[in-house]
Amino acid sequence: MITIDQFEIILDHLAEELPKAFFKDLNLGIVIEENCKMHPNSTAETPLYIMGEYQTSQSGRGIVIYYGSFEKCYGSCSEESLTRHMRKVLRHEFRHHMESLSGMRDLEIIDKMELEKMTGIPAKD
Repeated sequence: MITIDQFEIILDHLAEELPKAFFKDLNLGIVIEENCKMHPNSTAETPLYIMGEYQTSQSGRGIVIYYGSFEKCYGSCSEESLTRHMRKVLRHEFRHHMESLSGMRDLEIIDKMELEKMTGIPAKD
């Protein structure tokens, strides 16, 4: 697995690929958390790692990317493959951001449906 510093450099480059308009009202920016994060529906038999999250609060809007989760799931991948996974997660979180700005929840609903399909357990809010 690449270092967290290398991870940050790659993530910065991936963010630069996106139109500036996507960053509107993303006042908390993109933050990298060193730890991994488990999904509430995670079990010993079915560990579910959260790669990234779009977060809103009274402080504002931001995206958190979990380096530790990438390390657990993609630690043996090549840098090229890891970059593809990072791009997919970053764009997924930006879609949440764009939908939130427009008042839509389509991707949130799709995420819950996919989680239920994968685990057979209704998603926890």
